[in-house]
Amino acid sequence: MRRRILELLVDGEMSSGEVSEVIRREFGISQPGVSQHLRVLRENGFATVRAEGTRRLYAVDSEPLRDIDAWLDRFRRFWTPPLEALATELARGKRERRLREAGGSSDTDDSSDHVPPPRSEP
Repeated sequence: MRRRILELLVDGEMSSGEVSEVIRREFGISQPGVSQHLRVLRENGFATVRAEGTRRLYAVDSEPLRDIDAWLDRFRRFWTPPLEALATELARGKRERRLREAGGSSDTDDSSDHVPPPRSEP
C-alpha cells in the first residue's frame, strides 16, 4: 500500500484527501488508516508534506529512493541479463510473426516459417 502511495505521489504533489480517496477505493481502508501510512512514509523520509491553508500536500522525497537505487546497483546483475534475454526472445517472436504474416504462409509450404537462428554473440 505504501508503494502505491509513492506511485501516486511520483507525478507531483497530492493532498492527503486525494491520496486517501484513491487508496480507500483501491484497498478499502479508512481515511485514518491512509493517514497512518502517509505518516510512516513521511517519518521515514520517503515523503514530504507541506501545509497550504487547511490542506496538507504530500510529495515523494527522491533522496532516499536514490540511495536505494545506488544500493541496488550491486544486485542488478542478478536480474538484468535475464530481462535482456527475455527482451531478445520477445523481439525474435515478433520478428518471426511478422515474417510469417508477410510471407502468407500456408499449411503446405513451411519454408516461410523458417527463421535463421540468431547470430551468437562474440
